[in-house]
Amino acid sequence: MDYRFLFEKALETSKNAWCVYSDFPVGAALLLDDDSIIVGVNVENRSYGATNCAERTAIFTAISQGKRNFKALAIATPKSDYPVPPCGICRQVISEFTSENFPIIYGNSWESHIETTILNLYPQDSLHELAK
Repeated sequence: MDYRFLFEKALETSKNAWCVYSDFPVGAALLLDDDSIIVGVNVENRSYGATNCAERTAIFTAISQGKRNFKALAIATPKSDYPVPPCGICRQVISEFTSENFPIIYGNSWESHIETTILNLYPQDSLHELAK
């Protein structure tokens, strides 16, 4: 599937990031099973520990709206020199609400983006055993 539209939405959304401390905007676009899109941005806090990543912002927003079925996630980091994948906490959250073949698209531009799955980013997710 061509996820360029989803990546472009994440890139556009990154302009709304609250990144006054790092100057590292991140935008995320979460494609739902009804083909609607929920977006998120990183929201920093001067304590850094209270910062929330764009990926989690999008997922938490979807969950708060009663949405549970996700098709793909795009993450844009326009100021990075290379494609930056989700952090460890985000990988854990993504794996909580998706299957192992869930598509993740990330990059600083469409020309250098990477398409992968949560299984490739989080290959030994032993916590799925807790859901059984």
